[in-house]
Amino acid sequence: MTKNDFAVNTKYVVTYKDSSGKLRPGNFFVYRLYDEYMIARNTDKSSLLHKIKYDDVVKIVKTIEVANYHQFKLPEVVLEEKNWKDRDVMHTYTSHPGLGK
Repeated sequence: MTKNDFAVNTKYVVTYKDSSGKLRPGNFFVYRLYDEYMIARNTDKSSLLHKIKYDDVVKIVKTIEVANYHQFKLPEVVLEEKNWKDRDVMHTYTSHPGLGK
């Protein structure tokens, strides 16, 4: 997969390779796209942010566009590339005033 296969503010159901190389199903909401990786939130287990390399995604099973009203927002500073140089996962809280969260 490449950067062109993904879009921000979109949910994806994918098959991806985990850190041990095993194929796993995943549900992600993409916040930011960079040249080598994307920043996405896991939507089915925890709400951790992950740095996911495009090469680790084997197949996109489903693409779901998310309306602005239903998007969970994060501060821009959390998504900046310099904050992701030395990390693969970040614990953060998202907010959504429209849904009382």
